[in-house]
Amino acid sequence: MGKVKRVKPVKLIAGFIFKNEADLEKAQAALTSKFGRIDFKSVIIPFDQTDYYKAEMGFGLKRVFISFHKLINPACLPAIKKLANDIEVKLSLKGNRRINIDPGYLDLAKVVLASTKDYCHRVYLDKGIFAEITLFFRGNSFKPWEWTYPDYKKTEYISVFNKIRELYLSRI
Repeated sequence: MGKVKRVKPVKLIAGFIFKNEADLEKAQAALTSKFGRIDFKSVIIPFDQTDYYKAEMGFGLKRVFISFHKLINPACLPAIKKLANDIEVKLSLKGNRRINIDPGYLDLAKVVLASTKDYCHRVYLDKGIFAEITLFFRGNSFKPWEWTYPDYKKTEYISVFNKIRELYLSRI
């Protein structure tokens, strides 16, 4: 029989899909007011792997990832996803989102994203929120699964998560 152990804190991350940087700044400000300072922000990456958000948000979308200095308990992920959804709604215009916020966390072994959508590779957490292990760490880098979103398979994204993992490693 295994012994129940205290869960280790994890690194809170968020990915943003947006068109206007002003919307990104507002969303980041809302999150930092709740979770504290950002310790990593990626360069702006073109979001060009899918047209999924085109009808709602238009063309020329961009992606940015951030991580927070303060570590969190992974059990907080459902509440964080609900907060992200509330921020998206607050920043919406005429019922259309102007920013998409994808919160998750990173530990030494994986990148986990929160979702409101169920599927065979997602696990229900709480409050209508599911979790997906999007990347796993093997050797010296994160690697994608067969279900990993196409953009998260890009070398540029994986490099971002490897950098955030180094920050996490320095904290634990």
